[in-house]
Amino acid sequence: MSDEEAGPALFRLVRFWSRRWAGRAAESAGEQRHVQHILVVEAVRTSDGATGPTVGTVAHQLGLDHSGASRMVRDAVEAGYLARDTSDSDRRRACLRLTEDGHALLAGSRQWQRHAFEELTASWDEHDRRQFGAYLRRLADDVGA
Repeated sequence: MSDEEAGPALFRLVRFWSRRWAGRAAESAGEQRHVQHILVVEAVRTSDGATGPTVGTVAHQLGLDHSGASRMVRDAVEAGYLARDTSDSDRRRACLRLTEDGHALLAGSRQWQRHAFEELTASWDEHDRRQFGAYLRRLADDVGA
């Protein structure tokens, strides 16, 4: 594949998966609401803010405005996946942390993600799977995802 074809192929894949993964993830989790919770839990887990993850860092991670992220965080707290703590560095600021249920949701999500990757690349030889996985991790790291 030429470099000229690689960009469109990447976006074709993104469009394909963005329409399908949410339904499949919800199906495996048992309800559609879990998809929103998975997004928030992933954002909190991968946030590298110096003062700890906040609603603002969740908004940034998910590409949402503050009010949308705040509603999603509130729902995840009410569902028991996140807890709000007062920041050690700024008492006015609330930091987010995963609860035990949040860690379990994240673990289940990661297991489903690994299964999806294995399913998508099942016909590939092991070397190609490892190489593609390494390239995906590199791309995610390079873009800060």
